[in-house]
Amino acid sequence: MKTEHSDHFSSIDRVAQSFASVDYIASPAIATSVYLGFHLEKPILIEGPAGVGKTELAKSMAEILDVPLIRMQCYEGLDESKALYEWKYGKQLLYTQLLKDKLGEMMQGAQGLAESMDRLHAHDDLFFSEHFLEPRPLYQALHQEKGCVLLIDEIDKSDPEFEAFLLEVLSDFQVSVPELGTIKAKVKPIVFLTSNNTREMSDALKRRCLHLHITFPEPALERRILERRVPGLSDTLNRELVAFVQAVRQLDLKKLPSVSETIDWAKTLLLLNAEHLSLDLVRDTLNVFLKFEQDIATANEQMGNLLQQARKDAEVSHASHA
Repeated sequence: MKTEHSDHFSSIDRVAQSFASVDYIASPAIATSVYLGFHLEKPILIEGPAGVGKTELAKSMAEILDVPLIRMQCYEGLDESKALYEWKYGKQLLYTQLLKDKLGEMMQGAQGLAESMDRLHAHDDLFFSEHFLEPRPLYQALHQEKGCVLLIDEIDKSDPEFEAFLLEVLSDFQVSVPELGTIKAKVKPIVFLTSNNTREMSDALKRRCLHLHITFPEPALERRILERRVPGLSDTLNRELVAFVQAVRQLDLKKLPSVSETIDWAKTLLLLNAEHLSLDLVRDTLNVFLKFEQDIATANEQMGNLLQQARKDAEVSHASHA
């Protein structure tokens, strides 16, 4: 996969261009991390608040490479069997019943106990074959003929024991299945791990990965994101909207508005045919990007100052690019 797609990753600028082609605006830090991860063949551990584009980065990578995106959502209690494979017990039970019904035919003509046992063991091997195996995300990732992007989402929600198991898989991209032997990746997957920082990751995992922290974007980058994601949004409204969201992020809120919520608000304002931010318009749509009543009340208390600051910042940014 590395050779086949090297043109997309020949330089850091080329990486940024490739992501822009699929409407993902990558900051220099993101483009650099992806460039290094691709060439060093190392997983990338992405940390940062929810909604800043961590998962979207992996999706865009799969689109650029034209390979499957295999996502494993982590949660408390996730273990090896749920991440790797499980046996189809119902199917095995049905197979057992079929063997029982055919037992007489199978044993017909067998010379002695040893030959009878050999015939039974031949069917026992089939009992624990891939035919009766239910592949989970890690197992699927190892079997992709042309490689894939493996997204291990919200790794911080899993238990430390699972994290230790994951390290073994990521070190050699192979796993041992007792009944089947060692299974090695046909093509090494490109791996992204995301974390919302609900717990600290182990030093061992951090050593294995490149670290990328994605925070809220600077105003210029957020405006570029809206240009790509919300076509039809006027330049004036784009500047005012981004300036307002940037000002809101300076407040003491329970949950700061993310980039995905900025995009949702931009789509909302476009749907309402807005050309400028007004007091009533903002108050009526605050719930699109603020998710707690307490945060909405805080923003309403500061609404005059926020709008004034947003208009001022929008004018400054426009003048600087005129």
